[in-house]
Amino acid sequence: MAAQPVSRMLRRVLRSSVRSCSSGALVTQPHPGEPSQPAVEPLLSQVPSGRRRFLREHAAPFSAFLTDSFGRRHSYLRISLTEKCNLRCQYCMPEEGVPLTPKADLLTTEEILTLARLFVKEGVDKIRLTGGEPLIRPDVVDIVAQLHQLEGLRTIGVTTNGINLARLLPQLQEAGLSTINISLDTLVPAKFEFIVRRKGFRKVMEGIHKAIELGYSPVKVNCVVMRGLNEDELLDFVALTEGLPLDVRFIEYMPFDGNKWNFKKMVSYKEMLDTLRQQWPELEKLPEEESSTAKAFKIPGFRGRVSFITSMSEHFCGTCNRLRITADGNLKVCLFGNSEVSLRDHLRAGASEEELLRIIGAAVGRKKRQHAGMFNISQMKNRPMILIGG
Repeated sequence: MAAQPVSRMLRRVLRSSVRSCSSGALVTQPHPGEPSQPAVEPLLSQVPSGRRRFLREHAAPFSAFLTDSFGRRHSYLRISLTEKCNLRCQYCMPEEGVPLTPKADLLTTEEILTLARLFVKEGVDKIRLTGGEPLIRPDVVDIVAQLHQLEGLRTIGVTTNGINLARLLPQLQEAGLSTINISLDTLVPAKFEFIVRRKGFRKVMEGIHKAIELGYSPVKVNCVVMRGLNEDELLDFVALTEGLPLDVRFIEYMPFDGNKWNFKKMVSYKEMLDTLRQQWPELEKLPEEESSTAKAFKIPGFRGRVSFITSMSEHFCGTCNRLRITADGNLKVCLFGNSEVSLRDHLRAGASEEELLRIIGAAVGRKKRQHAGMFNISQMKNRPMILIGG
């Protein structure tokens, strides 16, 4: 195989005029002065015909391997750096804990970076580091710094519980961290300890204010809303956005293994919105960003904003552009799907870049139009959230 990246060759195939030779194989017409390109039909043949047709019709300058059969282009990759966490959130981890994968079976730093380079080369322009708690990984700053060197990667984010954030953020910012999501489900210290089964409220608040101090705007605050636990704090969270550059994101309670999900505990987006509008009838909806999971609103005159992640009541599967790699190296094409493929095993078996792309493309090609619905999901076998990458 020539040294030219596979994605670039595919893009040339898709952009160029295409004719059929007597064998039916595709032949590209090189631009004047350009050398003839290597045959790429063996690679294109790995892409299902429906996706090939979609790509040709739209002349998409995007990787065929990261485009599914419904035309969704997956430009956002979430990578879990660890299964470990220094909290024990009720909606994320079973009360009895989870069996951790042996260290030898987790992705090494070099394997993480190898996969990141491959996905970025194929068109991923946003990577978010998750866990477990990503900031307990000793080399997290170095990982961010090396990701920052990848040409084409526009955004490096992290989702953190905030416990270590104030201490590490100056180094992370210097390394190239561009966005921050901080989990915080209550503004009451005693309730915080009940929800996360640990102390640490003060450290999380320090982390939020450190992010603001260092110029991150908005600082995203993720709040999982659970009936009987914290739905009475919606107005208090929104009030924070009056003077602070926060994007408070209310997340519908989602079912995962071991979190004792119950429909009656879920507070829907419309119910939350109605509560907010009773207090602030002037609440206005903001234009939705492409492929965004959040429905965003703003109160006129407030510095920040509020958003809703409506995974259960109003799914956004049709515009999903996300893929996930778990800490043990499995590719998940849907957060709520239980289908996974091990990229780690193929890497360690010496798979070439082209072989990895075919494996990734096959997994993306199997992605379903939408998830199974909250009631079906609650009955399906899936990982606990902490082992997926929250």
